[in-house]
This record gives sequence, C-alpha cells and structure tokens, in this order.
Amino acid sequence: MVVGVGVDIVDVARFERALLRTPRLRQRLFGPSDLRDEAMSASSLAARFAAKEAALKALGGHIESFSWHDIQVEGAVGEPPRLVLSGGTSQRALERDVVSHHLSLSHDAGMAIAFVVMEGAS
Repeated sequence: MVVGVGVDIVDVARFERALLRTPRLRQRLFGPSDLRDEAMSASSLAARFAAKEAALKALGGHIESFSWHDIQVEGAVGEPPRLVLSGGTSQRALERDVVSHHLSLSHDAGMAIAFVVMEGAS
C-alpha cells in the first residue's frame, strides 16, 4: 500500500550558484553517504537534493527536529540509488508504518528531478 508520494525538481544552474555562493551549504545539505564521490557533478548533487525534498513530501511534510543529513542517497555507479533515513525522518517513517521506499532520479536540460514512493505493509 502506498503511504506517500513525493516529487521535486531543481534548476541545476541555480543550485550550483547557491553552492558556490555559500561554501558551507554543501556540508549542511549532504552527509557522507551523499558525498561518497567527491567529484560529483552539480547535476548529481541537485538530483540528490531533489530526492531529499521529495522524500520529505512523501513522508507528509514538516518534520520536527529535522536535519538535511537525516535523508541521504546511496548508490554506486551502475546501481539504483537508495534513500537512507535517520533521525526525524526515520521516526516519521515508523509513525507512518513505512516498510519500504522507492527512489528515481534523473537530470537533463539543466533540470534535476526526483520521485519517491513510500510503501506500508498493508
């Protein structure tokens, strides 16, 4: 049973300008799983940020005591990306009886998009 669905789209150039303008933003938004590849392109980072926003939407929106590091994206080249939830997002997933989730990322023509589906047991 689908518990929640979320989608988000990010303008890659705008996101890249924000990262350049605010050097600490990269560390504030992305955790170790997100940044396994230090040479990750702006398009890939924008898609991972979109995944965080889409996951928040799929979990129902505002979460108390939330950190951007509570949602990370893992996945080696050639493997599908996976969400890793912790902290407030993990607690919200438990509250909503989420047992699995699905993530799709894409970027093209200067835009990055993420789609998240949260599933429950029933």
